[in-house]
Amino acid sequence: MKKFLLIVAAVIVVAACTEKKQTYDWAPAGDHILTSWGENLDPTNVLPEYPRPQMVREQWMNLNGFWDFRAFDTVGKILVPFPFESALSGVGQRLRRDSVIIYSTKITVPASYLKDHVLLNCGGIDCVAEIKINGEFVRKHVGGFTAISEDVTKYLKKGENEIVIKVTDATDTGYQAVGKQRCEASGIWYTPVSGIWQTIWLEPVSETHISNLRITPYLDLETFTVNAATSTGKGTVEVKIFDGKKQVASGKGEAGKDINIKMKDLKLWTPDDPFLYDFKITVKDGGKTVDRVKSYSAMRKVSVNQDGFGTLRIALNNKPIFCFGPLDQGWWPDGLYTAPTDEALEFDIRRTKELGYNTIRKHVKVEPDRWYYHCDRLGVMVWQDMPSGDYSNGQTWECAADLREGPEPETTRSAESQNQYWRDWYGIVNQLYNHPCIIVWVPFNEAWGQFHTMEIATRTKLMDPTRLVNPASGGNLMPCGDLIDFHNYRENPLPFSYPHKDYVVVMGEFGGLGLRIPEHTWVDDGWGYRQMIGDSETLTDKYVGLVKQIFKNVDQMAISAAIYTQTTDCETELNGIFTYDRKVFKFNEEPFVEINKRLSHSLD
Repeated sequence: MKKFLLIVAAVIVVAACTEKKQTYDWAPAGDHILTSWGENLDPTNVLPEYPRPQMVREQWMNLNGFWDFRAFDTVGKILVPFPFESALSGVGQRLRRDSVIIYSTKITVPASYLKDHVLLNCGGIDCVAEIKINGEFVRKHVGGFTAISEDVTKYLKKGENEIVIKVTDATDTGYQAVGKQRCEASGIWYTPVSGIWQTIWLEPVSETHISNLRITPYLDLETFTVNAATSTGKGTVEVKIFDGKKQVASGKGEAGKDINIKMKDLKLWTPDDPFLYDFKITVKDGGKTVDRVKSYSAMRKVSVNQDGFGTLRIALNNKPIFCFGPLDQGWWPDGLYTAPTDEALEFDIRRTKELGYNTIRKHVKVEPDRWYYHCDRLGVMVWQDMPSGDYSNGQTWECAADLREGPEPETTRSAESQNQYWRDWYGIVNQLYNHPCIIVWVPFNEAWGQFHTMEIATRTKLMDPTRLVNPASGGNLMPCGDLIDFHNYRENPLPFSYPHKDYVVVMGEFGGLGLRIPEHTWVDDGWGYRQMIGDSETLTDKYVGLVKQIFKNVDQMAISAAIYTQTTDCETELNGIFTYDRKVFKFNEEPFVEINKRLSHSLD
């Protein structure tokens, strides 16, 4: 496994990728605080890591760096992949919502790439991207949280090539998934994010290559099922599974068909021991090898089981486990949606684990693939939210305090809005499917744009029956899915319902204790969800008291999970465990870690 992790971190890059990149008179824009990673950012070497750890190819060409841009009356250079509005983009301007960004760059594609096929990939562009190469239209993509991968072979030529990407972003004035962005940021709503915000790269492949890969662990059957679809539907797929350098299993089958691989002497993935198997997957067509990728997976099972008292609990590997961790917004003062470096991206996860938590609820945002990779290898369970959008329905439908009876209220979301929701949600579930860290899908948060809840919970379970579904975290609770989820920021954070015979009871948000740390805030003032505290000692005491209340109710109220708000401060919110710039941990660490570990292991 160690060797594979090194390969993921430093995949072989062809000579063309290592040519000296141009630098310009770049500096972070604006006057907001920066992280230490942002302060020391090298603009000639931005996010150089291979961006897709679960389907690694050796050759690739990183297109991060300086691009030209044009937006309304402004032209200049922008540092990709930092959002247009961010400090690290070097632009830092807020778009008028009737405007677009035109990105352009000129590149020389290695001659070896042009001998076969070339893919243009990008992890995320917010929100509508229209791509042209050498003046020819390639494709239009709608959705800021779903990845783009397009065969662009026929548009490329020898020598210099021009890539132009036109981006339109309506933010919260449209119906697309938008999360916590707002044209007018305030309170719990943050600065808009527009444009390219994840790594963009070229990759040479054969005509027949793996276009989609799904690896599913089945603990009870002691089997991995691998399905590798190819671009042409052709090919024989060979799979080898490794424990370190030792091959422990293998299988073979047709492209696009399930390959069931029996395992022996299983090593299971848990937060305490996050063991990962390495996979080497080869596609042959007519006896010739046409594609090779490296991947990884873990043997673990997520289910709902009864404990010794008959209470329904979240179970990992058939054993009850208490999920405890922070609500993680995934925002950065200098990069907004985009972490300055991979080290920064990993920091939040590593510190979460070191502080005694075992879970992160990724809140109404989808992260770059490497974020989940770090959770996989560090052993952090993830609840993945669908980024919310089209709030018109949620604003007219107040959250119920218990399971609703009778029909769900009619939705005000248009057919176009509903269809976009499904395109986004299907794409998100599919692209994150292989990550063992993800144990819960969360289609809605607090009735924000909530609609057709029972249908969506059912369809989510059909898309992925291997994970749990939390239909609406703190929203209108309908009789569907696996969990009923309450949000409670009161002094005594109890659920609004006693143990339920059909659903696992969880506390999807609580806490929100605020502490202002001077010189580490986005603005001069700010607020906390429940109350502002004067100093770290008092803050720690208040926190320990809250967690003890949750601990008491693990048995009394059958609570099976608790999510504390939140990992870091975010813009005007000062209720973070860390300051927004990640430079200050606000609590006294020893009692903080002790109570966290106690709750995380309360069902052991």
